[in-house]
Amino acid sequence: MENALIIGASGGIGAAVALELESRGAAVTRLSRSADGFDVTDPSSVDRHLDALDGPFDLIFVAVGILAPQGSGPEKALSAIDAQSMAQVLAVNTIGPALILRHVPRLLAKDGPAVAAILSARVGSIGDNQIGGWHAYRASKAALNQIIRGAAIELGRSHKQAACVALHPGTVETPFTANYAGRHRTMPAPDAAAHLLAVIDGLTPARTGRFFDYAGAEVPW
Repeated sequence: MENALIIGASGGIGAAVALELESRGAAVTRLSRSADGFDVTDPSSVDRHLDALDGPFDLIFVAVGILAPQGSGPEKALSAIDAQSMAQVLAVNTIGPALILRHVPRLLAKDGPAVAAILSARVGSIGDNQIGGWHAYRASKAALNQIIRGAAIELGRSHKQAACVALHPGTVETPFTANYAGRHRTMPAPDAAAHLLAVIDGLTPARTGRFFDYAGAEVPW
């Protein structure tokens, strides 16, 4: 990758991916809410920031998301579902990346291999859901996966050498997961970044529109 755009670059995974790419000599453009005021829940903010970029980028990496609104946690039962909280999770995890994807056809390189990679989560897999719970987060990621699938189909018509995929990063040691890792094996953010970039490096147009974990294994929808 020579020219990369990292959205969510102040978070643990986004920052680690940016640093890893820079160590490889790539030019990295970073956007985040904390550093740039890039607010994925505000369409005008998304448009203002992305309209200001020229590209083309051969990697667009989107690493934005919340488990639950600040001060609350993922639901453990149907009775815990709250409309306002669910709407906020969907605004960040689903609608925000969709607003970003509106700009990807213009920003993603057309003349060579290119990748749009959006962080999803294994718990967004409907086929892999065995224990329930976390209803808003699961639903937001399942909906995101559908948007990514549709975006891949559209990009395939205009960007013949591109791949657009959903990626599951594993359970990474960040503030995002600090209270919820439980018994899951965690990995440092730099290790997760290296794994994710290895998957990205191996992508081809034939693998577009699919869902992969950090080891390159396909995750069921």
